[in-house]
Amino acid sequence: MQDLAEIVRFLRDKQMMLTTAESCTCGLMASLLGDIPGCGKALDSGFVVYSPKAKNRLLHVSFETIETFGLTSEEVATEMAIGALNASVADIAIANTGVADDNEEDAGGTQCYAYALMQGERQVSISETVQFEGDRVSIRKQAARYGLEQLPSKYEQLLRKLREHE
Repeated sequence: MQDLAEIVRFLRDKQMMLTTAESCTCGLMASLLGDIPGCGKALDSGFVVYSPKAKNRLLHVSFETIETFGLTSEEVATEMAIGALNASVADIAIANTGVADDNEEDAGGTQCYAYALMQGERQVSISETVQFEGDRVSIRKQAARYGLEQLPSKYEQLLRKLREHE
């Protein structure tokens, strides 16, 4: 498990600001960073968008995307990440949507992430789905840490994607 102070250092070294768009983790990613001295130089904002209406109103996630792919989908996470970038002054965004409890549609522990990077007027994004085990609280904590810990490697993937589309 990575020390989250390393994530703040990473962002500061890259002179980047982060925004989070959190559904299932309900602000835990931003909160975890808030425990680290100096996080204000790396964390621009955190959006907690639990309901479909909040996702649409605050981050402009399309109701059509939600209807077509479901709330727990990489497509919704991607629109959340891009929406958070556009609603902030951040350079990079992490978005998370998922299920902490078993329900009729999804297995508990299913978490969808998207990472988006803005350079100038250009934006790129990547997404993935990860499965966690445990109870509701454990899954949410694991999901928040995972999202943050992946930031350096996802940043490199986003840079590669930017270069591919030059």
